[in-house]
Amino acid sequence: MTQSRPLPRCADLGRGCPPVLRLGLATRGNTHLEATDVASAVRRGVNYLNWCGYDNGLARALRERLIDPEQVVVAMQLEGRDARSAAEELDRSLRTLGTGRIDVVTFYYVEQEQEWNEIAGTGGALEALEDARSRGRVRLVGLTTHQRKLGAKWTESGKLDLLMVRYNAAHRGAEQDVFPVTDRLKIPVVAYTAQRWGALRKKTRDDPSGFTPPPAREWYRFALAHPSVSVVLMAPANRQELEENLMLLEDWRAPDAEEFERLAAHGRRVRESAGAFP
Repeated sequence: MTQSRPLPRCADLGRGCPPVLRLGLATRGNTHLEATDVASAVRRGVNYLNWCGYDNGLARALRERLIDPEQVVVAMQLEGRDARSAAEELDRSLRTLGTGRIDVVTFYYVEQEQEWNEIAGTGGALEALEDARSRGRVRLVGLTTHQRKLGAKWTESGKLDLLMVRYNAAHRGAEQDVFPVTDRLKIPVVAYTAQRWGALRKKTRDDPSGFTPPPAREWYRFALAHPSVSVVLMAPANRQELEENLMLLEDWRAPDAEEFERLAAHGRRVRESAGAFP
């Protein structure tokens, strides 16, 4: 085994946010994390929390003060495209979380130029978030997208503080389309779907004999190894998956050259066997 290189543990997102562990925790509508599970993760150092909008364990952990809101960075995705609906959605979210600030708000799945034009134009949702940012209710305004080249273009506008994109061993286009731009602009990048919706943990018909796909934490390790990625989101379905993922904290390092190539090779096989996807 070749020697692995050091892996930066924390990232600075700027705008007054505390430093964050680069392994973040996200909730989904179908996850079953309790408030105590989220609090346990925070005690172990996880402090970038991406909330999915439901009144779930993450929301309760904040509202019930099981975690200190000043020690975490809370992120959410905003669906509103115009200023009024965005402001109303933000107000509802603040009430649900029982807080006066959501640190990171990204426009949710902006996939077409016309969507961005609506958001960034007169009366668009960006106006509401810029106002909220000026009043301390939001720290960073970002955007979530699958469209890498468009996301990079919109980042060039100077209107975004953060970009949230898909990045994993089967889906590495951000290395060419996004990271050179975000590096130059010094914009933080949050990566999601590090397991490609679980496909990277499954076999393909082209796997070499005796190959066993690595567990989830190794795919997080792969994404974290890229220096342009600020935060990689995990989205465990339950406490057991959370505990398995957090084992990475006890072995915090980049993959060595052999491990990286093994992960990258399986990523290529998953991509080839999955059919066409951008």
